[in-house]
Amino acid sequence: MSRPAETANKSPARPEWAAARRVVVKIGSALLVERETGRLKREWLASLMDDVVELARTGKSVVLVSSGAIALGRNTLKLPKGPLELEQSQAAAAVGQISLAHAYQEMAEKRGLIAAQVLLTLGDTEERRRYLNARNTIETLLSLKAIPVVNENDTVATTEIRYGDNDRLSARVASMVSADCLVLLSDIDGLYTAPPNDNPNAQHIPIVTEITPQIEAMAGDAGTELSKGGMRTKVEAGKIALGAGTNMVITTGKVLNPLRAIAEGAKVTWFLAKSDPVTAKKRWIAGHLEAFGQVFVDAGAERALSSGKSLLPAGVRRVEGDFDRGDAVIIRALDGRELGRGLIAYAYADAIRIIGKKSSEIADILGFEGRDTLIHRDDMALHRK
Repeated sequence: MSRPAETANKSPARPEWAAARRVVVKIGSALLVERETGRLKREWLASLMDDVVELARTGKSVVLVSSGAIALGRNTLKLPKGPLELEQSQAAAAVGQISLAHAYQEMAEKRGLIAAQVLLTLGDTEERRRYLNARNTIETLLSLKAIPVVNENDTVATTEIRYGDNDRLSARVASMVSADCLVLLSDIDGLYTAPPNDNPNAQHIPIVTEITPQIEAMAGDAGTELSKGGMRTKVEAGKIALGAGTNMVITTGKVLNPLRAIAEGAKVTWFLAKSDPVTAKKRWIAGHLEAFGQVFVDAGAERALSSGKSLLPAGVRRVEGDFDRGDAVIIRALDGRELGRGLIAYAYADAIRIIGKKSSEIADILGFEGRDTLIHRDDMALHRK
């Protein structure tokens, strides 16, 4: 294991790294677990947590997406080397998850941090209600200065285990929390024109601004036994990240303090998004979601929206449709003009009870503490006048 100072071909870090306020870091099994012994690489993990502390000091929020449960559990259960049956992988994950969570908790506490475990599958990032629940949990943890450690819920998952698609899961998480940057820690320092282990003439590509068929063709397949993903899944993750307005960087994790190495200008590949996460999200809301209902707002609410405010229940006169929490709805003025679209924070049955009411009354009306806003400004795309 080398130190960041030993990483070759350094150049000044890109401004996107310094400017990122929210960072998601994906950690693969091969970086966390010794291949021969099946034991946790504690020195490496300690150095990563030191990096997280430093990022937190500079005002960045950090979410970790960690593999490693199956690799740790198979060693404890003394399962044979080579591919495991699905049930064996799930059993190994159930055992290894305890060790992995404890390691993160212990190392976070030593550094004055709070680690929180969030278990997800790809399905949790794609089914709307589960997506919202996961997003709200992670957002709350970040607001409380905790470090969410997202682990693949391999005890119930099948797709991730079979296809090694943890790179794509991390991109979904980055999109979910509107991260500015996704870091994929790999066993290689970026994208090359061909797999460098097979082709000595392969050239490193420092910047990708668009994922073209040529870029996809450069990605190789497979990783190690512990790390099922390869460059192909990382490029797929790049598609998700760039579409969400999140920059992505692929860099080697085979050094201590790999995140500090990025800041110090280590050799990496940057995938640069053409817009920021908020702009990308609003574009997605405006043009790619089916509307399940309508909300009609009064003149005061219309003025508030035009000045960049969220939509409060008090400014809504009526709602129509059959929508659930998180569905897209059309925002209209009382004369029928379409003002924009947004993701509503309440299902129709609850929304109809709180419209026209003050936000402070929501808990008494519904019997639970909901959001103060009917549609938050970050979940809204308004038409330009």
